[in-house]
Amino acid sequence: MANKVAVLGSGVVGEVLANGFLRHGYSVMRGSRGAGKLEAWKAKAGAKAEVGDFKAAAGWAEIVVLAVKGGAAEAVVRDTADLLAGKTVIDTTNPIAEAPPDHGVLKYFTTLDESLMERLQKTAPKARFVKAFNSVSNVRMVNPEFAGGARPTMFICGDDGAAKQETTAVLDKFGWDTADFGGKESARAIEPLCMLYCIRGFTANQWTHAFKLLEK
Repeated sequence: MANKVAVLGSGVVGEVLANGFLRHGYSVMRGSRGAGKLEAWKAKAGAKAEVGDFKAAAGWAEIVVLAVKGGAAEAVVRDTADLLAGKTVIDTTNPIAEAPPDHGVLKYFTTLDESLMERLQKTAPKARFVKAFNSVSNVRMVNPEFAGGARPTMFICGDDGAAKQETTAVLDKFGWDTADFGGKESARAIEPLCMLYCIRGFTANQWTHAFKLLEK
């Protein structure tokens, strides 16, 4: 089992997921363009926590979690592509445009003909991308609690079966059921789930929900 996880991104999503991996016994290095901004997190996080720049974190890790803004994702992946080769890259990003929502509906800089994850896979063709964690608020990403102990569903996709199995193992530890929706092209449908999720958040001021797939 992979034990060294790099979380690329200095925002809240990166912090939540990094803390979740630490809680479940992984060693974690958070990466940022300026690693100094993460020193306060490292001081609180404990002995298994490290910080570095994007390249240092990507090179150190066995699993990489991409948790940067969607608009920055391609540049980060381009800069670290050689270091991501052969590694599972859990892609949490969404292609949210720099424009306000329209009646609660986010605007994306991609179309339904190509997802952001497909662009990232082209940028680093030897990396093993898996879309996950993009359709839920950060407050519910790690071991969410719902009435009756119900486990929500995380929708994933990607071309590498072993990478999806590795991601599913992480999701199981993090309290999620996993629904594998096929290859990277399915990210064209999974990424817009964030739009649906945020409509409820913006219109009802409620950010603690999650999706559940029911099958008979």
